[in-house]
Order: sequence, then structure tokens, then C-alpha cells
Amino acid sequence: MTVSTLTIDFDALIANWQALDAKSAASVETTAVIKADGYGLGSGAVAKALCQAGVRRFFVAAAEEAVPIRDAICDGAEICVFSGHGAGDTDLIRDLDLIPMLNSTAQLDRHLTALPHRGYGVQLDSGMNRLGMEPAEWAETRKRAEGGDLRLVMSHLACADEPDHPMNARQLACFKEMTAGVTVPRALSATGGILLGSDYHFDLVRPGIGLYGGLPFAEAQPVVTVSLPVIQVRDVSVGESVGYGNNWVAGRPSRIATVAAGYADGLHRVIGNGLNGASLNVYADGVACPVVGRVSMDLITVDITDLAQEPEALQILNAQQTVDDLADIAGTIGYEILTSLGRRYQRRYVGG
Repeated sequence: MTVSTLTIDFDALIANWQALDAKSAASVETTAVIKADGYGLGSGAVAKALCQAGVRRFFVAAAEEAVPIRDAICDGAEICVFSGHGAGDTDLIRDLDLIPMLNSTAQLDRHLTALPHRGYGVQLDSGMNRLGMEPAEWAETRKRAEGGDLRLVMSHLACADEPDHPMNARQLACFKEMTAGVTVPRALSATGGILLGSDYHFDLVRPGIGLYGGLPFAEAQPVVTVSLPVIQVRDVSVGESVGYGNNWVAGRPSRIATVAAGYADGLHRVIGNGLNGASLNVYADGVACPVVGRVSMDLITVDITDLAQEPEALQILNAQQTVDDLADIAGTIGYEILTSLGRRYQRRYVGG
């Protein structure tokens, strides 16, 4: 089977980082979050492009995610680990020179015992109740944490994608109170927090989804194009059905193209015609063509009757239909669309 192509535009990626960087003061460091294999785009390649653009600090979710990144980035660039120092992480933290964001007294104990001379950060819980030390734990632990090689103190906003949500102000006040007098850099904001304004920027910001073309950064340039090769085209008569479950029946003589991709490639079954009230198009040179029938594991069927000629490929992600457009159809968010894109795509990098 012909393989679909996922094209990553590094010029757009870098432009998005630069645009987000410009939203904070020159004294604020703009880093990059490249967890989940660079949001599904290839963490090593993404890190290399961003490092060449000026990024000197990266964030991953787990220590293992740093393996393809360390050799790709510039000398002296740091890799921070959101999940901290787990029981089996010591060797990776030491060998890859990682900065764990310690989330508890137990993690602080583990790090100071195993790697007493290695740097670390601390993550605080300012109200999200997910990761980080709560105020009482931090108050009890702070003196010891600040006595070692503390590099960064951070927290994470729960509702930054909703600028008017009262949770943002509550977390900001809590973080300020918890970090009063801290002498190392402080960080609170990912993409959404950057857009909330300078009160939320502190010393360091860490954009993620906005780098890759997703909301809430509405100004972002699209980074990803997904092109699906046409395997076969057939004529379908009035009254004939297409795909599993006879879900779509031709109301006119139709030309149906079958393309190489499906839910095994991260194109969720719910985006198929007739499910979730969805109406999904793919594109041939900018012309919209409706998807018909159900999305199956490896294949999608498309009505190309109105095209002047048969296309060799059809685009499902492009400037006309972004990851957030596809997410709306699927009833999810752009993050999930990006990180679900499967391993079968031929990844093609341009620009940068």
C-alpha cells in the first residue's frame, strides 16, 4: 500500500516560536515543549530546528523522551523533565544531563540522595491538582530545595485557554505567594499563558501547541500538511453504497477515490461521514471533496465526482483544514489530532 505523507514545515515552526517569543519582554526566556515526540512530528528533528532558531531550553514529559533529543540539540542546551525524578530515572538523568522538575518531597529526597551535585527544578501546584508540591509541602521543603542546585521553579495553568476564566487570576496569585523571595527563574505559562499577558510571563515561558500551529495561538502558521495517496478510483451507480455498514449511498452517479490512511494513522473513525454529525472534506489543489462512508483502519473513501481530473493525492490537513478544524469535527482538541498521527506516514521535513 502506498504510504501517506506528513510534511512538517520548519519555517512555519520557527516563525511561530519567534512570534510567541516576541509577545514577552526581552528579559523573558522563551523555551519549547517537545514532549510526545515533538507533538507527533519527530522530537529530534523539531529540537534541532528550534535550537538553530535560538531555543536553549526544552521540556519533555518523561526522561525517556530526552534520548532522541540530546544529540540533536546545541551544546549547552538544557532538557527539563516535567515528571521529575522517578524511581528508575537516575541513570538517564545523569547520562543525558537532564533537569528533573521535582514534584514532591519524595522526589527531592531521591534526587539529592542519588545525584546530589546535579541541577534540578521544582514544580508547584498552584491549584490544578495534578503535579507539583502543594503550598504546605513547599513551605516545609523550600529551605532544603533552595539549598541545592535549584535551577527553576514552575507551575502550570489549568484554564489559560479561556482568558476570562477566574482560575487564571487565582493561580497567578497563588504562584506569586508561593514563590515570593525565590531567587532562581520562575515559570508559569505555556502557550495560553503567554497570550494572557506580561503578568503571567515571569522569567521563562514554555510554548507547546502554539509552536505546532494549534489553538489558542490563533496567529500561528500551519506547520503540518497530510497528503493521502489515491490507491483506486471507481464508478458508483445511484443506490450503491460505499464502505462498512452501507453508511453512505450514492444519490447520483459518482466517482469514488479510495485513499491510503485511516484510524490506525490517527484519523479518528468519528470524523467519517454520518458519525458525530461530521461533514469532512479533503482537498485536491484547494478544491473540497467530501469524505463518504466510514473511516476504516487503513482506508478512507472520497467523492471526487466534481473534479475535472483524477488526483494522485488528497490533503486532509493543510492551510484550509487545520488540526483544530479536524479536531472540531472529531469532537476533540488539536493536541490529540497531532499526537495521534501514526508511524506509517512518510515524514517529510521542509524549510528551517
